[in-house]
Amino acid sequence: MLSERNPAGPAPGRRKRFRCRGAEVLEFTLVLLPLLSITTVLVDTSWAIFAKSSLQRAVRLGVRTGITLTASQMATGACLTDTVKSIVQQNSLGILNGSSGLATIKVNYYQPPAPGSTAAAVNVSTQANGNAPGNIMVVSVQNYSLIPLLPRIFTWNTAVDDSPLTINVSSADLIEPSRNPPCIGTAP
Repeated sequence: MLSERNPAGPAPGRRKRFRCRGAEVLEFTLVLLPLLSITTVLVDTSWAIFAKSSLQRAVRLGVRTGITLTASQMATGACLTDTVKSIVQQNSLGILNGSSGLATIKVNYYQPPAPGSTAAAVNVSTQANGNAPGNIMVVSVQNYSLIPLLPRIFTWNTAVDDSPLTINVSSADLIEPSRNPPCIGTAP
């Protein structure tokens, strides 16, 4: 006996599979774009947070070391400002490499006002005794440009936004008393 074909078409189970054939590709396409955009925003935000926290840690270590250094602890011919900048650059996890990174590091010295006074602290960075005990050392990274890992697209009608994020961090503390203070060097 010969098998007879069903004149009504494929079996009911096969008909449903035949009609849904391209649904997976369509659903994947509709989910892929939002998934990629969320991932991109997450990666760029994480990169910015990592960079800022790394720079903040570096300036804290620079201040912490700078307020306690004495002339006998420093390398021959080294001054305090250059040593602190070097410490910040070494602890920045490679973010401040090179001369352009070094140029963003600033070390300032301030003389605090007299106790009970409401006057502002006086900038003594250019004075030879600016690093005297009791003065305030401020180490900062100013106007560091962090380029995004991926360009940002807001609308299809505008150009791609790849403008850098500007990061500023600082840390300050009182310079500790010392019998043998190092030379101040060229500040800021």
